[in-house]
Amino acid sequence: MTRTLSITIVEKDRERAAMIRDALIEAGTMDADITVIGDDTGLARRIAAAKPDLVLIDLASPSRDEMEELTLATGPLERPVAMFVDRSDPGLIRAAIEAGVSAYVVDGLRADRIRPILDAAIARFHMFRNIREELAATRAALEERKVIDRAKGLLMRAKGISEDEAYALLRRAAMDQKRKIADVARALVMAADLLR
Repeated sequence: MTRTLSITIVEKDRERAAMIRDALIEAGTMDADITVIGDDTGLARRIAAAKPDLVLIDLASPSRDEMEELTLATGPLERPVAMFVDRSDPGLIRAAIEAGVSAYVVDGLRADRIRPILDAAIARFHMFRNIREELAATRAALEERKVIDRAKGLLMRAKGISEDEAYALLRRAAMDQKRKIADVARALVMAADLLR
């Protein structure tokens, strides 16, 4: 059984919101749970409560403040956000992309373009989320490596042993304590810092 897609539309104009909803249904998202928010009062809270899989924002001509508020409210790092605007502005485009908007579409919203744009926004969001996760994992691994190297250096100086022997000592301590080598190294470095 496939999960129903949850879409939140942010659109102040009721007629336009109905057109977007109809276009989404016609585009093959019939099984989607579509919520329309027509008032931006408490937008962040309302979107958080709806917990949508995707946010679609339609703005004719957004001001920088309005766009910043909307992009922050939609949690672009948590879900794909597609923004449709009527005019191009390099500053606003940059601000939207930097805020994490997955698709920034100029020339407004047309029914025949909705599905491919939303598919592209979802794909782009997942690609960038994977990149962010890989970057975080790489940074964590690098930090662990630094701590292990520092702990090895402390052991080498304190015990007068080689780098390989220091690493073997850390590994043995980690196995004996059923902990990761990085955790043992971190504890050793913290203890050494306290003894300074």
